Amino acid sequence: MKKVLASARPSQPAPPPRLPQRILNRWRGGETGWYRKSFLLLFAPLLMAQSKPVLVPDVSQRDIEIAYSFTGAELLLFGAILYPGGRLPDDDKPTDIVVVVKGPVQSILVREKEKVAGIWVNAARLRYRSAPSFYAIASSRPIGRLVDGRTQAIYELGLNSLQLSPASSAPTAEQDRFAHGLVDLKRRSGLYYEAPGAVEITDGVLYRARVSIPARVPVGRFTAETFLIRDGRVLAAATRNIDIRKSGFERFVARSADRWSFTYGLTAVALSILFGWTAGWVARRF
Repeated sequence: MKKVLASARPSQPAPPPRLPQRILNRWRGGETGWYRKSFLLLFAPLLMAQSKPVLVPDVSQRDIEIAYSFTGAELLLFGAILYPGGRLPDDDKPTDIVVVVKGPVQSILVREKEKVAGIWVNAARLRYRSAPSFYAIASSRPIGRLVDGRTQAIYELGLNSLQLSPASSAPTAEQDRFAHGLVDLKRRSGLYYEAPGAVEITDGVLYRARVSIPARVPVGRFTAETFLIRDGRVLAAATRNIDIRKSGFERFVARSADRWSFTYGLTAVALSILFGWTAGWVARRF
């Protein structure tokens, strides 16, 4: 009589299951190599992404409150560049940083005035559907020395590369004339500006830039976009949000005008009449 004894060996786990030999042959290229090619094509973007640097940005203020005494603010945008493997590139090509702060887009009607018989009157006009209410760009070097015109247009780097989206199919020359006029008006009011050389880069890793927010800035959600540029290409980009809102009595008035416009209008008219009557009564008494 023969006995069959089973002994457990916990120190030696069972071997993992093996793929069928037919699939292994296809992966190794035994038949067509189609599986291997498909795998490489599918995961190539992920493998390539691991070799690119990453931006880690931040801002000094995520929330800005506008009160009656608000005279402007200054944002500090800073961050670090994380290179693959933690090592700087070996070549001598410079690393540049561009920071773009944009306000919420708005529809703007631009009018052109003409002098008729010695009087300035409104003539032609053009509406833009999505013009940024605020635009500021700071860079380590002038934008024209960093990227070409096509890249500037894609990422809207610079005042001359803004995508304003005109609402009418006006001739190109007329659109350019109105676009230059709009940018000039915004620039003179401090809402559009460029600051080449305002970004400081330390040891090729740390960067910082200061962006001024004027007192007449509109409220809403702003975006701070940071771009890493080397050899004329945008290698990385990151975005942070900034909320600018009114506070105190100004916030109450703004919210009332937005949510209850009819009641707000009646109240404003009633207060105007009351103040006018009160001023007349005081003038008659004294």
